[in-house]
Parts: sequence; C-alpha cells; structure tokens
Amino acid sequence: MYNEPRRVRGPGQAKVAAMVSFSDGSGPAPSAVYVEREPPPGGISAYLAARRGGTRSFAVWADDQRRERVATLVTLSAGGGVARFQVLGARGEVIGTVIREKALRGRGLRTRWTVHQPCGFEAVGFKGRIVWWWTWWLLLPLMTVVLVMSVFDSVPGNEGGFARAPRRIRWRAHGEIPLEFRSKGEKLHVHAPGVDWRLGAALIALLRSFHAGAWDSVKQ
Repeated sequence: MYNEPRRVRGPGQAKVAAMVSFSDGSGPAPSAVYVEREPPPGGISAYLAARRGGTRSFAVWADDQRRERVATLVTLSAGGGVARFQVLGARGEVIGTVIREKALRGRGLRTRWTVHQPCGFEAVGFKGRIVWWWTWWLLLPLMTVVLVMSVFDSVPGNEGGFARAPRRIRWRAHGEIPLEFRSKGEKLHVHAPGVDWRLGAALIALLRSFHAGAWDSVKQ
C-alpha cells in the first residue's frame, strides 16, 4: 500500500488531505481509503501547533464523501521526543498502537518505530540502515553539491535522490519482517497476512506526516 497526496472536495465539505491506496487487491482491503486530519477545538492553527510536539489526529474514510469512517488515529501522549498513537476502528475498538521514539531522544541513534497489533505481533523498526546513515553524515559537508546533483537524479517518488536522509524502515518480529516502508515510491509493504489493513493505512499516513512537506502540515 502507498500514500498518495490528493485533494478532493465534496459539496459543502473541506478538502480531504491524502489518499491511501492498496496495490494488492487480493485481500479484504478496499482499493483506496481517504485520510484527513482531525483538528482539535482550536481548529487548524491549534492542530499545527500541537503537531510540532509530535501530536497527530487522523480520520480514515472509505470514500471522499465521508460516508463511512473505517479508522481513527489519535495521540495518547507526546513529549520528550516520544509519541504514542492508537488506531481505533469504526466502533472505537483498538486496532493497534504505534510508538515513535525520535533519534537521540529515545533508545538509539535512529528513530525507532514500534507497531503493536492486539492478539497479533509487536514489531520494531528503525529509520534507515546504519551504513547509509554513516555515509550520509560523512557526506554532509558536501551536501550542497549533492543536492544540486539530486535535482537531475530524482525520479517521481524519490525526490531529493541521494541527498535525502535514509528513511527505509523494516519492522522485525520474531525473526520475521511483517512490515516494510520503502522510501522509493513512499510505499508500505505488508508481508504478513495477519496485519490489519486499517492499521497499515493509518501507519503509512502517520509516516508521511513526519516527512518533509508532510501532507497534514498545510495551513488550510
């Protein structure tokens, strides 16, 4: 599955901020769901202020007219570089939890993502591979030149090319890799059949909200 920025306006409605599509239609997941941020009582300005501290709040809809809510992502806590999120189903049932521990603020040199599905798995993934982080930091003084080169090297879904910091994440649980985020194409690959597609949809939207030019950071 992947997250594709898209704007959709319904009659008398605000814009839906992003769309999550599913590349494999063989399972129970729909062909696409729509994701939009859910601002607090203070509106968009309050949401943008809270998101700077790691807070996120999304609604996942079955269609762009908001006729059926399939999932909701809420923030349980955020502070000190550690944010805990919960994904809820249409009836408020817990689908899964996600913990993001920012690099150097949590338990390691890389950003750590923990995904837990009740009665299922708990998988841990780290942003980027160590070898690529070392390479990236060593080249940092030359990054201006690399950035210029990346303008010609970029392809759709891989903007920024080599100059962009490593972002690939592989989640591991009991020696297996149930989930994998690949920065090229911004795709989340679900390898384990038991992963709830609603958890996957919320996760890819959450990941994209922490990237440069995040879909939920617009001011309207």
